[in-house]
Amino acid sequence: MNPFSSGTRLRDMIRAIRACKTAAEERAVVRKECASIRASVSDNDNDYRHRNLAKLMFIHMLGYPTHFGQMECLKLIAAPGFPEKRIGYLGLMLLLDERQEVLMLVTNSLKQDLNHTNQYIVGLALCALGNICSAEMARDLAPEVERLLQFRDPNVRKKAALCSIRIVKKVPDLAENFVNPVASLLKEKHHGVLLTAIQLCADLCILNEEALEYFKKRCTEGLVKVLKDAVNSPYAPEYDVSGIADPFLQIRLLRLLRILGHGDADASDCMNDVLAQVATKTESNKNAGNAILYECVETILSIEDSGGLRVLAINILGRFLSNRDNNIRYVALNMLMKAISVDGQAVQRHRATILECVKDSDASIRKRALELVYLLVNETNVKPLTKELIDYLEVSDQDFKEDLTARICSIVEKLSPDKLWYIDQMLKVLCEAGNYVKDEVWHALIVVITNASNLHGYTVRSLYRAIQTSVDQEAVVRVAVWCIGEYGDLLVNNIGMLDLEEPITVTESDAVDVIELAIKRHTSDLTTRAMCLIALLKLSSRFPSCSQRIKDIVTQSKGSLLLELQQRSIEFDSIIEKHQNIRSALVERMPVLDEATYSGRRSGSVPAAVSTSQGNALHLPNGVAKMVDAPLLDLLDLSADEPAAPNSSGSNFLQDLLGVDISSSSSQSASGKVQPQKSGTDVLLDLLSTGSPPAQNGLSTPDIFSISQDNKTSVSALDGLSSPMVPPVQASPTAGGSPMMDLLDGFGPTPPVPKDNGPAHPPIVAFESSSLKIMFNFSKQPESPQTTHIEANFTNKSSEVYTDFIFQAAVPKFLQLHLEPASGNTLPANGNGSITQKLRVTNNQHGKKSIMMRIRISYKLNGKDTLEEGQISNIPRGL
Repeated sequence: MNPFSSGTRLRDMIRAIRACKTAAEERAVVRKECASIRASVSDNDNDYRHRNLAKLMFIHMLGYPTHFGQMECLKLIAAPGFPEKRIGYLGLMLLLDERQEVLMLVTNSLKQDLNHTNQYIVGLALCALGNICSAEMARDLAPEVERLLQFRDPNVRKKAALCSIRIVKKVPDLAENFVNPVASLLKEKHHGVLLTAIQLCADLCILNEEALEYFKKRCTEGLVKVLKDAVNSPYAPEYDVSGIADPFLQIRLLRLLRILGHGDADASDCMNDVLAQVATKTESNKNAGNAILYECVETILSIEDSGGLRVLAINILGRFLSNRDNNIRYVALNMLMKAISVDGQAVQRHRATILECVKDSDASIRKRALELVYLLVNETNVKPLTKELIDYLEVSDQDFKEDLTARICSIVEKLSPDKLWYIDQMLKVLCEAGNYVKDEVWHALIVVITNASNLHGYTVRSLYRAIQTSVDQEAVVRVAVWCIGEYGDLLVNNIGMLDLEEPITVTESDAVDVIELAIKRHTSDLTTRAMCLIALLKLSSRFPSCSQRIKDIVTQSKGSLLLELQQRSIEFDSIIEKHQNIRSALVERMPVLDEATYSGRRSGSVPAAVSTSQGNALHLPNGVAKMVDAPLLDLLDLSADEPAAPNSSGSNFLQDLLGVDISSSSSQSASGKVQPQKSGTDVLLDLLSTGSPPAQNGLSTPDIFSISQDNKTSVSALDGLSSPMVPPVQASPTAGGSPMMDLLDGFGPTPPVPKDNGPAHPPIVAFESSSLKIMFNFSKQPESPQTTHIEANFTNKSSEVYTDFIFQAAVPKFLQLHLEPASGNTLPANGNGSITQKLRVTNNQHGKKSIMMRIRISYKLNGKDTLEEGQISNIPRGL
């Protein structure tokens, strides 16, 4: 016989394919066999049709196209005999899916076979329908399937229930037709029928709310009885798995009870006893028993239950954590993460076991246990848990250090009881894994240090000790260099000693040695070296005896290949050598950085550009009042604007160094005596922000000094920290004199008040919500069309009084905004009073672009912080 004729047996074709040594030989065999099958199909060969279809199914499983045999399936299904139908339905399920149009032709054959007298043919039709049923077929054949749910043979009932699951998923509208038949199936004794009925019941509950309520009232008690019988049933060989009576049925029952008990106290009470039995009687030394216990725990945590049963469930998870099987421990950790929201106190009892899982050799268990520990930390246990994590940080794997340090830093930042503990823990983390922390971590540490004025001496001494042993940790070096530059005099003079400290002797030369070592390390990056140069500049003023040595160290960077270092070295060398009269003003201590603003910017809750109207005054060493709670950050870029034309005045060295136009803001009296100015020191301090390009300013008399953040280099890491956030000031009229002398003596204490507000403009409703209304009244000076004066009027529409009222605004880069203090911070209820606040806006593109701003209003309502935000873009274009 021809090995590739239609009469070739399936086993011979399989043997021929397996004998092929290359893919090309296999393709040749399959190609010849397919050609033979095509020829047989064309000849309408009835004798070998079932054999050809069997071959096509094997070829299909090998991945070759077999679409030409689809009609053969339909012909075999239409045949009267069971063997032909069996091959036909098998081919139908393998070679076709619900998207094939050919499938519509088989609907009539399926309907006939569902009504066939032979139960095996009925079973074939149900299997096929359950696998490839489309929505149209479901609607046409649903009555037959519903009838078969009451068939005399349990195997047919089981297959009908499985087919019903697909029907209700394809056409959810048919779900109500199956509710009553399923309720009767739940009383079955046959476990196979019961399993499929439970699954169908669960799907109906998910798809149909009415079905869910029906099963809760009518079937909950029956299902509880079935589960109780399964738990207490004697040994049955046909259902036994590792000594557990039908664990598959128990798991399905637990899942259905979870659905029925969720949100229903009555149904939950009904199943409490049986869940307790399952939890206590099921053996946990076999995998089947662990599977049942896991489902039982999930059901207990999902239903409306009392605390006792939940504690039992969480204790089971605690036992899982002691299991040697990694999979069991992993699912226990997953479930405990969900259980924290249900009963966190019960989970806390297993804290020691969870901490041991953090040290596990399996990476996935370590990671999940660390996430769980992070959720467990609260104000009462933060210290012991943090200590355990930091101790483990010393011996943890390198791959795990990054995740571990991130979690520890987050815990310390979120739950630190005081600044001393915060600083101590962060220094421990930085010393152990400083190279793994993100820049935001040590930025935040510096912000906290600046706010802890009573700990400056302690901190700089702790960092001096830390850098001796952890010089290879970049983050430690950066923070230490910054603190030594700021508080080097406290380090040398042992100022601010705490009782818990040991005395330390550090000379000025020792402090400079630390900076010199850091800047000369070949592993130090650009940011670290730039910070070292800034620290050296500050120490040159604080340690006059080391000034020449510091100048020599700074000079060494003049030949650096890094342009940033080269530029800084030249500038700082010039300041040390030629500008000693301004050096002390330039290197004054950084003002206190606002923790709330920095934290808000990190979390994204505060806009990147905010001008606030209220704050507490900080008195700097030179007597200048600095508003620290009201930072002025770079303003938001609300639209793509062209940059303002750069200032043409560049002859003055200090002006170029600062990157601001100071010539037009200098003020001198007629007699030549320089008048005191406001916030001059704050502008000088901006010199120390790393890598800032020259500011661009198109105004002859600026209202504010704009701090540029267009830095694109890696040295800008500290810009957000070191750049002082100064409130806007208005320069006094220039009366001649030296810009240098003017800069040294500061600005006038009080900005001038405009004499003439010009013509009035119609007021507008700038912002209105259900609780607040803001009116803008406008005025302009005829000689200054670019400047608009706005009086904001805030009215409370609610029946509650607003306290601690603060208004903030942000504008695009082509605008400059100045906020004057508000008339008050308490807003009466029901519009019985208002708060007024004046704004001055300068539009560099007057006539081309309208004034727009984003606003943020914060206040306290019944002691609770409330925040409202919005954008104002309805200001007339002519203003």
